[in-house]
Amino acid sequence: MQMAASYPLSYISYLSEFHATRDYFECHELLEEYWKEHQGEPFTNTWHGLIQVAVGLYHHRRGNTAGAVKMWSSALIRLTTDKLEQLGLEGDVMLRELTLRRDALTLDASYPYTDMELPIRDPLLREACLSFCVERGWRWGTPSTEIDEAVIQRHLTRDRSEVIAARQQAVLNKQKERS
Repeated sequence: MQMAASYPLSYISYLSEFHATRDYFECHELLEEYWKEHQGEPFTNTWHGLIQVAVGLYHHRRGNTAGAVKMWSSALIRLTTDKLEQLGLEGDVMLRELTLRRDALTLDASYPYTDMELPIRDPLLREACLSFCVERGWRWGTPSTEIDEAVIQRHLTRDRSEVIAARQQAVLNKQKERS
């Protein structure tokens, strides 16, 4: 399903969650599914990089400095101004902000968390995101200070059964290959 100048609904959902619920774990989930289904396409690295931006914010907000720096460093390798602009964002502005955050946190582990805004340049994309939020009763720009602690600690309540089963299957497959 596509909306607003052919942006994927998963991307609109990601941006809406990013700016309204500040549920960066959910942002990761939303875009990861789309990214996995669209491997080898022109925006594969960009989707991956945007996932890493959200995961980095999730880590930083929880005090995991090393995790945030690692995610943002990887994101900066994957994201390009050109691709971000094709996705309706101000690429240079976003990459400068991400670099600033990564570098500041690298130099000083106590660099404080603040919410990040992804600079949307396409008015149709912004309108689609705002409509998405209104339909769900969300407020665009909600600060993290107003969200539930459960969102900040979301990784503690997620269902990991599929991941565990996949890892166990990989171990079994390797054992079969060896024998």
